Amino acid sequence: MADEPLAAAGATQPDAAATAAPRPADPGFEPEIIVFACHYCAYAAADLAGSMRLEYPPTIRMIKLPCTGKLEVIHLLRAIEAGADGVYAAGCLEGECHYLKGNLWARKRVEHVKGLLAEVGLEPERVEMYNMSSAMGTEFARVATEFTERIRALGPNPLRRGAGAAHAAARAAAADVALADEPP
Repeated sequence: MADEPLAAAGATQPDAAATAAPRPADPGFEPEIIVFACHYCAYAAADLAGSMRLEYPPTIRMIKLPCTGKLEVIHLLRAIEAGADGVYAAGCLEGECHYLKGNLWARKRVEHVKGLLAEVGLEPERVEMYNMSSAMGTEFARVATEFTERIRALGPNPLRRGAGAAHAAARAAAADVALADEPP
C-alpha cells in the first residue's frame, strides 16, 4: 500500500530515472516549493527579504522549525509524496547553528533523501539544503528564485495529484513536525 504513489508514478525500479523519457516543459507550470526553515536564521532571512521588499516566487511555502536539526527524513519524503514539486531545508551557516550541529545533521538527512529519491526513479535535485544567516535576506530571495527555476526545468512532481498539492504537502509536513514535538 505504501508504495502505491511511487508505483503510480512509474518509479518501481531503481534505474527508472535513467530510462524514463523526459517530460515536455509545461509553459504554465508554477512549481510548488516547501521550505523547512530554521527559526533563528533562514526564517529570519525570509522575514528580512520581505521587509526589504525583495521579490521571490509566491509559491514558496515556509515551515518554521526551531532548528533544521529537527527535520527528519520522513518530513522531506512526505512533502514530496504529498505532491510538492521541490523541498529544501534552509538552516544556519555551518559553524553558526544555535544548537551546535543541527544544520550538519539536516544536511546528512537531505543527502540521504536525495539517494532514496534516485533509487525510486525521482530526481534527487528536487531536494536541497542551503545555509544562510538571519542577515541574508537577499540570499534567501536568490535561493528561493534559483531553486524554483531548477524545479521548473524538472517539471511537475510525478506524484502530484492536482492544484494545491503544496498546500496539502505543507499541512502534512507541518503536522508531522508538530507531532514530533509532542512528548512520548
